Amino acid sequence: MQKTIHPSPISGTTTAPSSKSYAQRAIAVAALADGESILRNIGRCADIDAALSAAEALGATVTRTGGDISIIGHTAPVQASGVLSVGESGLSARLFTPIAALLSEEMVITGCGSLMSRPVSMMEEPLRRLGVRVTTSNGRLPVTVCGPLRGGQVEVDGSISSQFLSGLLTALPLAEGDSVITADNLVSRPYIDMTCDVLRSFGVHVDNDSYRTFTIKGGQRYKHQCYNIEGDWSGASCLLVAGALAGDVTVTNLCGRSLQADKAILEALDYAGADISIEWGHVRVRRSRLDSFSFDATHCPDLFPALVALAAGCRGESILLGTSRLTHKESDRAGVLIDLYSAMGIEINAEYDDAMIIRGGDIKGGVSLSSHGDHRMAMSVAVSALRADKPITIEGAEAVSKSYAGFFDDLKRLTGK
Repeated sequence: MQKTIHPSPISGTTTAPSSKSYAQRAIAVAALADGESILRNIGRCADIDAALSAAEALGATVTRTGGDISIIGHTAPVQASGVLSVGESGLSARLFTPIAALLSEEMVITGCGSLMSRPVSMMEEPLRRLGVRVTTSNGRLPVTVCGPLRGGQVEVDGSISSQFLSGLLTALPLAEGDSVITADNLVSRPYIDMTCDVLRSFGVHVDNDSYRTFTIKGGQRYKHQCYNIEGDWSGASCLLVAGALAGDVTVTNLCGRSLQADKAILEALDYAGADISIEWGHVRVRRSRLDSFSFDATHCPDLFPALVALAAGCRGESILLGTSRLTHKESDRAGVLIDLYSAMGIEINAEYDDAMIIRGGDIKGGVSLSSHGDHRMAMSVAVSALRADKPITIEGAEAVSKSYAGFFDDLKRLTGK
């Protein structure tokens, strides 16, 4: 699908989609809670649909009514299918694998697209030490597991992703024995806070000692809940940047006390000098003079595409740290960002160790650019196109359906084009 974005001021109010990160965690836990849980304010996107399919493969009954989802789960997963397919959702792959390993029957976890080339080797040895038979395809999906998962002591490599640790924290409370996890070089720490927050809401506790050691008591049980999914700071980030670059945007349904990593977009906007006001879940950003800034995105790597769009609109050279986190995503994001923004006339230098330098400037339009199948690339280009000298066409714009299916509809309402 093609989308052509015309240079345009942007103005108005829109509602942030529900957080897919919170939704996937809540779906997994609700599938493990005995009885009916209601998840409210849950949106539609490919990653949420993947988590719902995974829950059904583990025996949960899923019913959608409007913006709510009913999940009737079990205190232990039931194998409804020998295959658990997670689409292109990296979180669902790493979250549901330890959950599937609670079963004494063999389960195959697989996906499609770019996910099939993303690493899962960090799961193998810890699962084996916890009593699970596990095989991968040279460290990639599909993964085959056969439990049951036992308690025990394991070390987890957290340098690539925190998602597998989230999966262990979700599954191990249901194991018979107690567990201690030592996390090495853990990144994306706010996402672990989110996982622990969801577990607490459903009646399970884990002890987090400085993000280094996690102690989990076995034999716990999840309690069914009515749980509200908060708005998504990740999806809102590009729209807030659009306000700073091209007009006046208010985004509602955003929790100011959120644990989401990508709430850090507010810090970056502030560093750049954006005009920001926050009141009762409403965040308003208006265009103002923007100057270069420095920002460490190590623990919020999904913000990089929005941050590059922001930096491209600032005077001077901005520095973004944490580029090592960009490799194993829907695309090789560092390289793709350089290619896309070079085509739009913006100079990006990523030759430094774990850093990217963006020289702000005018956006050159009149080009057709590929999303590279990456939802966040499509949104980043769309936001920058608002201040281009000519229209920009985005090829593969349907990629936004992975996280924010209504992005282009919302953008159209805000620009009137």
